[in-house]
Amino acid sequence: MQQPYLDQELAAALAARGGVPAPLTADGLARWQQQDAARRPRPTLRQLADGGRFETAEHDADGTPVVAARPAGADGPLPALLHLHGGGLIGGNAYAVLPRVLRELAQPLGLAVLSVDYPLAPAARYPVPLHACRTALLWAVRHAERLRIDPGRIVLTGKSAGGGLAAALALLLRDGGGPAPLGQLLLSPMLDDRGGTASARQAAGHDTWDAVSNATAWQAALGPLHRTPDLPPYAAPARARDLAGLPPAYLEVGSAETFRDEVTAYANALWRDGGHAELHVWPGACHGFDTLAPTAAVSRTAVAARADWLRRLLGPGPEPSGPEPSGREPSGPEPLGRTTY
Repeated sequence: MQQPYLDQELAAALAARGGVPAPLTADGLARWQQQDAARRPRPTLRQLADGGRFETAEHDADGTPVVAARPAGADGPLPALLHLHGGGLIGGNAYAVLPRVLRELAQPLGLAVLSVDYPLAPAARYPVPLHACRTALLWAVRHAERLRIDPGRIVLTGKSAGGGLAAALALLLRDGGGPAPLGQLLLSPMLDDRGGTASARQAAGHDTWDAVSNATAWQAALGPLHRTPDLPPYAAPARARDLAGLPPAYLEVGSAETFRDEVTAYANALWRDGGHAELHVWPGACHGFDTLAPTAAVSRTAVAARADWLRRLLGPGPEPSGPEPSGREPSGPEPLGRTTY
């Protein structure tokens, strides 16, 4: 199969880092996790505050650690991102990517961010990480006044594994009766444990996260449930047969990455079931392209598109009035109620 086209700026950045990393196998997982923890140090709250630009705090959300941050001096209850970090369900933490989220989204849009430090596989397998994310959301809704957020304007967001968890959480909340998120921002989400797509085969040996690494991560996350025919959609959202009634979704993926086909298929399924979804396939982009080369043209365009979608989703917002019951219908320029997508 022909190698996918890779954007020239991304190719140069990848070459400068020594090329595509070796695939992750089960035998190397423990060592990879040690190296990943060393690569992603946890900033202190003072560092996250960035010289006073942000207010930061750590919370115990009924047993799930949450890092909260918001632009300093922002008045009233703010819309919030419930941020779920990437790392293949086996790595990453709630702190490492938070400075970028604050700089690129929270500061320009006036958002609070609640970054969830969910437990990692294989020590914590499905459904433990997903339930930790739900616990954090429910806690945030109950403590909205304390957190100074608007509980009716919470957007689920995540990249890679975090994007998959955000999609799964949206399904779980829909089927469990809420609370209803305002939207879901899914960045190269990890959606399908089965692999085998054309993009997975095409990107093998070329993407920064290839089919071998992906299968290793899914096996760690699901154990004996991996690739079983009756796997619940909350474990792998691509297994869902009904995507009706979900919050508006923004999906993005690179044309040169392993996840391309599963993400585009998920967007098509959302449209098929009457959903409100926006899809961006960034030409020549590999997995994690905006982290690999944040100043590349495609990276800057992608960041701007995410912010634009959030700005349109949030609209002018309601007048600040403190916390309201969960599941409140959002206001804004479009009918975004759970039954009207």
